[in-house]
Amino acid sequence: MKRLLNCTASDFANMNGTQLRQAIEASEGRVMLSEVICSTRPYFPELSNAEFAAAFGADMILLNVFNVDDPKIEGIPSDHPQHVIKNLKKLVGRPVGINLEPVDPEADNAEVLEEIPKGRTANRESLEKAKQLGADFICLTGNPKTGVTNSAIIESVKLTKEIFQDDILIIAGKMHGAGVKNEAGSGLVNAEVATDLVQAGADVVLLPGAGTVPGTTLEKVEQLVQMAHEQGALALTAIGTSQEGAAKETVQQMALMNKMAGADIHHIGDAGEHGIAVPENIMDYSIAIRGKRHTYVRMAASVNR
Repeated sequence: MKRLLNCTASDFANMNGTQLRQAIEASEGRVMLSEVICSTRPYFPELSNAEFAAAFGADMILLNVFNVDDPKIEGIPSDHPQHVIKNLKKLVGRPVGINLEPVDPEADNAEVLEEIPKGRTANRESLEKAKQLGADFICLTGNPKTGVTNSAIIESVKLTKEIFQDDILIIAGKMHGAGVKNEAGSGLVNAEVATDLVQAGADVVLLPGAGTVPGTTLEKVEQLVQMAHEQGALALTAIGTSQEGAAKETVQQMALMNKMAGADIHHIGDAGEHGIAVPENIMDYSIAIRGKRHTYVRMAASVNR
């Protein structure tokens, strides 16, 4: 199986979830995933945020606040809304996924929560629409103030697996508290939650990256990554705490810690600049985990190669 770095746009078009997972495994911890907000004005108006992220080294694109009931990506023209993800995939030559949020109506709220559209929540109808839209992967997680809980994510993983089987890659977990008491900081994730996510059917366990939420040390992340691997899953370390807009040196330090912890996928969030990480930070993170050779090839290669 080709490493993800060497896959072409046509390769991605024909990959199912199992094949994408195999490509990530073969990449040996050198996969960059950039999350972008698709509903805001892009970094510069000539392109979409996803295109900027791809140009600065991202291997996978995760669309945040994407509404399956009103599918739009700012900066991506489409002759029909149902084609917008497929059009983006043709332009960037990368796997494209979407966030869906398992909102828990029984959550013990730590703050006033925001109500989000049904098309952004993890329900059967939204998942089936995501499949029709051509998403390569689904990320079950929560934005700030949404009331997403670990227990709701676990149940949503089961539902997603039921609908998609192995046709799509399932990423699941929390990168910050999402407005829920007792699920923030050092209480955000533990071995039991990680195990339950894998047993429910998650291909990739999402973990807060080392140095992001309080109490998330290199040692703790390493233990959870090892646990995910032992149970047959991959691990993604996430920067979802606005540190995607921090200084270059901070991003590089976090990149190396997550690499040491054994991350298979390195996530960088969307809160740096206008719905995207500071583009230079995507590049600097990439160089830290895989050097200039792989980073520059990823940045320079045509989607037709």
